[in-house]
Amino acid sequence: MGIIFALIIALIIIVVVLGAIQQHKEKVQREKRTKAAKQKAIIDETEELLLSIANLPNNPHLVLILNKRSLNAAKSMAKILPDDKPLIKRIREMQGRVSTSTSDTNHETGEQIFILPDNEQQLVSALQCIKKLRVILKSEQSKGNVDVQTFAQEEHKLSAMQLKIGVETLQKRGVIAYQKEMLGSARQYLEKALQTISESPIQTEYCLSKREEIQNVLDDITSSLNNTNAKDAAKKTKTEEDDLDLLFQPKKKW
Repeated sequence: MGIIFALIIALIIIVVVLGAIQQHKEKVQREKRTKAAKQKAIIDETEELLLSIANLPNNPHLVLILNKRSLNAAKSMAKILPDDKPLIKRIREMQGRVSTSTSDTNHETGEQIFILPDNEQQLVSALQCIKKLRVILKSEQSKGNVDVQTFAQEEHKLSAMQLKIGVETLQKRGVIAYQKEMLGSARQYLEKALQTISESPIQTEYCLSKREEIQNVLDDITSSLNNTNAKDAAKKTKTEEDDLDLLFQPKKKW
């Protein structure tokens, strides 16, 4: 009887231990999947940005930074999933892209002019892309993957493009409102454009010329508003005079 009882106890212990081992294995697998999914999300986001920057001026240094980001994420993923053969193949492809990007940075031409797209949706997409790039650039610099000089140069380029999109968009809307004689709205748009320029930490030649250009339009709007107010005042005075004339004119005798 005692042997049977001992066997039952031993069986229960084995079941509990096996259950605990299985739960631990499942927990480890879940953690691996979570970590792998995080790295895959980084790769997917970076690959999407590499496609999006085709609409921005050619920038080999930024392409290199993004390619290295994808490669680092893929290597981290490979440590989690060492038996993933397609991933190993992809890493080799990414290494080739990094080598090509590195070569491109050695043959970089002068800084290109950023031409804004006419389409509103494309403009919004470009702005979203630039904002994401600035966040990623800062993140990679904090990880030690981008040196201080490269970070400063690329941050300056992205900041200048973001500023240009904001200023040009506000100016365009202000001019359209002015043409429609919506003087109050026009002034608000243009004043916001000037504020955007003033808040920029780096004042370039573009900022100086654009400030003068927008200020000239604002001066025209102010002049138009003054003329409109003068005309309204004159019209109001004339109406009041007519009312007085009507009130005090000699009464007709019937």
